[in-house]
Amino acid sequence: MNSYPEDEGYRAWFDQKNVLITGGLGFLGSNLAIRLVALGARVTLMDAMLEDHGGNIFNISEVKNQIKINFSDVRDEGTLKYLIKEKDFIFHFAGQNDHVLSRRNPFLDIDINIKGTATLLENCRKYNPDVRLVYSGTRGEYGAAIRLPVSEDQPLHPRGIYELSSSSAQQLFQIYNDNDSLRSITLRLTNIYGERAQMKHNRFGVANWFIRLAIDDSEISVFGDGTIIRDFLYVQDAVGAMIAAAATERAYGMVLNVGNDTASNFKELAETVTRIAGAGRWKYAPFTPERAAQEPGDFISDISRIKRIVGWSPVVSLADGMSRTIEFYREHKEHYW
Repeated sequence: MNSYPEDEGYRAWFDQKNVLITGGLGFLGSNLAIRLVALGARVTLMDAMLEDHGGNIFNISEVKNQIKINFSDVRDEGTLKYLIKEKDFIFHFAGQNDHVLSRRNPFLDIDINIKGTATLLENCRKYNPDVRLVYSGTRGEYGAAIRLPVSEDQPLHPRGIYELSSSSAQQLFQIYNDNDSLRSITLRLTNIYGERAQMKHNRFGVANWFIRLAIDDSEISVFGDGTIIRDFLYVQDAVGAMIAAAATERAYGMVLNVGNDTASNFKELAETVTRIAGAGRWKYAPFTPERAAQEPGDFISDISRIKRIVGWSPVVSLADGMSRTIEFYREHKEHYW
């Protein structure tokens, strides 16, 4: 298990604490679980293992004997009632986050992301009102940027059903925080890449998909002229933000951007991935109609609020993060391809 010395300052918050992570066998949940186990937390994972959404038992292989797993759905009120009792922290990652699927069937987003969140919050209100909650939102809630970098005060204009459902879930957290004293934090995450993501399809996680194509020595399509910019963030930096925010009293009741104030364009991303992998190649390609409909343009997160309130900022460069990620997938390819 990798060591993260920066986490040690938060050990007092998590040592012997009971933590529930919904969507815990997925990309974000599994990486967080491993870090929390190292801090002495007693971790329970809840995951419905939705097809193609990234739930993967191998993700938690290095801590499998130190955690509990419950294979259930966040919409299952009876299971939630049982799981949330006596939990000190709940990190809510469970959701339908496939953009393509949401365009084909918007009701799944509404059912899982909104109804599921309401079910979680209502059960917490009834059965564990002292729990601390952290919700994983998305920068997609902002839609197209009015100005860069994008602060938490920018009006929300989601362009898709998934982004709309995430925004609705975030507002549910805010309502329960304000009206029922159910303490919560929303983290609006930017373009996360890194180990333990699903790598079977390209419907979410463009940076990770570039990595798969490079490892396979395939061709990467860079849409448009490659100059659209994003603030790509390494997953271990994102997990560090989750831990630090959950351990910061002042952060409760807030929405905080979790991004990278050093942005890269897609051409730079493709060049970095192929250079570090020593494989693959890239080309310019026209946008597909589906991608053009949802492309919000340039995006850079304003992370000044989380820096000020929590004291967090990313520390891993794009090149370093890509190197770690490529090494991981080359070693464990059979569990992800």
